[in-house]
Amino acid sequence: MDRFKDLVQLTDKITLGDNRLVLFSGPCAVESYDICMETGTEVKKICQKLGIDYVFKSSFDKANRTSSSSYRGPNMESGLEILARVKKDLNVPIVTDVHESYQCAEVATVVDVIQIPAFLCRQTDLLVAAARTGKAVKVKKGQFMAPEDMKYAVDKVRGEGNNNVFLTERGASFGYHTLVVDMRSLPIMRQYTPVIFDVTHSVQQPGSKGGSSGGQREFAAPLARAAAAAGVDGFFIESHPKPEKALSDGPNMIPLNEMEKFIEMIHSFWKLERVFATN
Repeated sequence: MDRFKDLVQLTDKITLGDNRLVLFSGPCAVESYDICMETGTEVKKICQKLGIDYVFKSSFDKANRTSSSSYRGPNMESGLEILARVKKDLNVPIVTDVHESYQCAEVATVVDVIQIPAFLCRQTDLLVAAARTGKAVKVKKGQFMAPEDMKYAVDKVRGEGNNNVFLTERGASFGYHTLVVDMRSLPIMRQYTPVIFDVTHSVQQPGSKGGSSGGQREFAAPLARAAAAAGVDGFFIESHPKPEKALSDGPNMIPLNEMEKFIEMIHSFWKLERVFATN
């Protein structure tokens, strides 16, 4: 199975699909500047130590929460203000989600990578609007999508003249609050473009807590190792200083004090796969 030929330029200093691992990480939702900075500072330090390229992630709006009473994040104006401060103070690139086409242009004034949520990966107008910003576009594979069908999402972005598009795997849904990761999806999608493995959403249990999502973070490590062995170009890992108190996706996030050991582990497996892949 052939691998993609084109690399993706995230920033002028970070290339995806090359010989350096890229990590997208931060708290699920923007709760406060302080939590973003605490998380980002620690993860950046780990990445610098290991020689990993780091992109800070957090969402100003979680528009797909199970219940309308769940925390969604600050509004776009306040959320982007916090993300802009984090970008400046940490001196790292930023990725965040968009849910509506009209958001793309304004979000692009702050972030380096625009993320399309999994539920919206078929939304043509949203993909086109994100592509037209000129920013790199990160498309999460829908829980309902076959991996080979994600080629068409990639084509929608490239059709606007933006070749900096890549995909993210986060599992498939069969109902009953459980996601299943088919590792075949990684080499299938890597035919088209670089692929990121979303560690923490892959262990999410959507809606399992009666109006909010649960998670099984105990399975995060084996899934991450399997993805590294299957061949990926980066990882997406949400983290929080106190996941038990997080306002969104706490049960599946990796505690911040465990991140160094976790990242060291997946980086070791990732490097080993690269050795075998080049032999």
